[in-house]
Amino acid sequence: MISKQNKLSENSKLILSMLIFGTIGLVRKYIPYSSGMIAFVRGLTGALFLFVFHLLQKKRLSGELLKANGKKLCLSGVLLGANWILLFEAYRFTTISVATICYYMAPVFVILASPILFHEKLTLKKVICSLTAVFGMILVSGVTQTGFTGIKGALLGLSAAMLYAAVVIINKKMDALAADDRTIVQLGIAAAALLPYVLITDDLSQIEVNQSAILMLLVAGILHTGIAYALYFGSIQKIPAQTVALLSYLDPITAVLISAFLLKEDMSLLTFIGVLLVIGSTIFATCQKVEWKNKE
Repeated sequence: MISKQNKLSENSKLILSMLIFGTIGLVRKYIPYSSGMIAFVRGLTGALFLFVFHLLQKKRLSGELLKANGKKLCLSGVLLGANWILLFEAYRFTTISVATICYYMAPVFVILASPILFHEKLTLKKVICSLTAVFGMILVSGVTQTGFTGIKGALLGLSAAMLYAAVVIINKKMDALAADDRTIVQLGIAAAALLPYVLITDDLSQIEVNQSAILMLLVAGILHTGIAYALYFGSIQKIPAQTVALLSYLDPITAVLISAFLLKEDMSLLTFIGVLLVIGSTIFATCQKVEWKNKE
């Protein structure tokens, strides 16, 4: 019974992290800085917040485990930062819809790799749910209406997706390391990887500092990065990779629902159908598994 409750708890953490990630667009509306600058500040603020919170709780970073996982932490941190950079560049060379649908191929890459890397059985149910979620994302992205344009941007988006899938895989391969510990290190390294990109692409002399922007940056850094990634990295190690991949689609779906109901942006019938397909496939893929286990 404890293991079943833990499984539900880890699923809840992952779902909560996806819901938080999905609201970043709402906060982004009130931050007048480049995506690269925002990502850099998010990584730096998130790492510092978790580190200070760690100290206030009188906890220490696990030096032994950090050392044992050092190479994986460094690699995943660099890949996380590079993933953000490639995604920003994808937005420059193609439409947001094309970049989005390419980027959210990452869960598919994880699902395809899971039988080989994690020895997880690729069931017919998971295959059907994955294909349904991908089809739903195609409808949500708007590609069916705007067309698939900008091959360079599409390739950048797919490259970002592969790096993000690699981050998920590396995190699942790490030894038992506290979520806070790994998140602090990975976000710090990601911020360091983003710094050269920001210095090259941003004119820092033109940046205007105002209170509302700083407040929103703190929210993005603390809530949407520090807390959200701690929940995310802390849960994915204990959940099957295929389940992690499917639940990842809740992030863009949350963003679409917020844009429609809070920002009052138009939602087409195809988008609405896509949302239902993604939500339905993730619920079916995760809840059915719990019900089946309860019968044992």
